[in-house]
Amino acid sequence: MALVALRAGGKSLALVPTMGALHAGHIALAEEARRRADRVVATIFVNPLQFGAGEDLDRYPRQEDQDARMLEEAGCDLLWLPQGQDMYPPGFATNVNVKGVSDRWEGEARPGHFDGVATVVAKLLCAVRPDIAIFGEKDFQQLAVIRRMTQDLQLGVEIVGHSTIRDADGLALSSRNAYLSADERRNALALSAALNDAAEQIRAGASVEQSLARAKERLTAAGFSRIDYFALVNAMTLEPLEQAGGPMRLIAAAVIGRTRLIDNIAVE
Repeated sequence: MALVALRAGGKSLALVPTMGALHAGHIALAEEARRRADRVVATIFVNPLQFGAGEDLDRYPRQEDQDARMLEEAGCDLLWLPQGQDMYPPGFATNVNVKGVSDRWEGEARPGHFDGVATVVAKLLCAVRPDIAIFGEKDFQQLAVIRRMTQDLQLGVEIVGHSTIRDADGLALSSRNAYLSADERRNALALSAALNDAAEQIRAGASVEQSLARAKERLTAAGFSRIDYFALVNAMTLEPLEQAGGPMRLIAAAVIGRTRLIDNIAVE
């Protein structure tokens, strides 16, 4: 009934799906939704299907009261906080798998992750029936997966990507940044710096292979214990590129301390 009231008079509706622990990046999504539609619905659901074994589902930050206040201040008209049994009732047996764009990168590092993402987003879109839905570009591969899924299932929702919001020093905002110690937070800046330097080198005509190798060395020197990937990819297909050309994106995922960070930038 709440959605019927929001749509009264032919009002357009935008959806901002989140897992809570909101920061300025999420609020930017809500504000963009307000600019693009008459009414804004946000959701907070820490989706267990997109967490693998040994990942941080149990310790993922939760601050629902604070999140609700932030969304209200950003102009959100309705906040939905479904529970696990609402999304996955007993007997739930459906899995959404998006092939191709989900296979590499996060798909390899976190098996099953994108099945969980696609399944929950499909359910949220079907439940809310928005005209548009806003997602951040920081999770660039996730955005590509959601666009493919929405198109293939003919859900009739426009998927809008919003540019990554960063702290003044360049670190991409993430709910998981809260896990970083003070030293790790300083050293984590190497991730965005390595992306920017590699992009500058590639734009200048440097070898893609050498530019990526230097970026990985920089991360290791800064204290990142594991680099899951640091790659130049086609921005549409997410296939790796050995030479610069066409729409490109540099994408990266690496672990510092106990925290896994992801980031990406466009290479024009």
